[in-house]
Amino acid sequence: MSFPDDQLSDDSFLSGRVQLWQPTSGYRAATDAVLLAASCPAITGQSVLDLGCGAGAASLCLAARVPGVALTGLELQPEYADLARRNAARNGADMQIETGDLTRMPAPLRRDFDHVIANPPWYPAGGTPSPIARRAVALQAALPLAIWVETAARRLAPGGWLTLITGTDSLPEVLAACAPKLGSACVLPLAARDGRPALRVILRARKGGRAPFRLLAPLILHQGAAHEGDRESYTPQANAVLRGGGDLLPLFL
Repeated sequence: MSFPDDQLSDDSFLSGRVQLWQPTSGYRAATDAVLLAASCPAITGQSVLDLGCGAGAASLCLAARVPGVALTGLELQPEYADLARRNAARNGADMQIETGDLTRMPAPLRRDFDHVIANPPWYPAGGTPSPIARRAVALQAALPLAIWVETAARRLAPGGWLTLITGTDSLPEVLAACAPKLGSACVLPLAARDGRPALRVILRARKGGRAPFRLLAPLILHQGAAHEGDRESYTPQANAVLRGGGDLLPLFL
């Protein structure tokens, strides 16, 4: 299964370093994918598993920053898995994509990875679903987030890192699921503007890690008290990541 070409948009990430076909109707990757990729501490030659990879945005943004990472994606929806393969080829990335359910991990993915990244659905399943079925699947939590964390822990090699972005209200569940296999947890809150509550967080945790839990100062994404006109208002730090292709790794040190 695949999306018809006339139902796709051609989108740029990292100021054009990544070109992505995405459905015009359905789940569409945006800043979360870029921020997730910017927080993964992978280095050249290491392996990365992207759980719920969608059209491949996070993995391809990571590959643009860290050439030579070995990318693998798991995607539940066949149309998105096909699109991820097309996007990987378009961006010259060597990325293996498997279609399947993380509760029934495809055989080729039952191995160790240096890193697992994930942007799982975290909107409550009991809420009003999106009228677009593919978008509802991508956004609304059909599986507990604990299952995503536990699956990631099983796929990580000893010392490997989970990097995950989720809603702030999901953080207690995610942290509880990290024990006992994942430790050294570190949380970066993401706030839209200075003085606003952080509605999303990026969590990193290490398999077998023993360092104390750390809650970092929030990353502020936009300047000013409110949106002003039809223009971007990213803070210099956010702009360096979202447009410049930089990373957020120093914030986690």
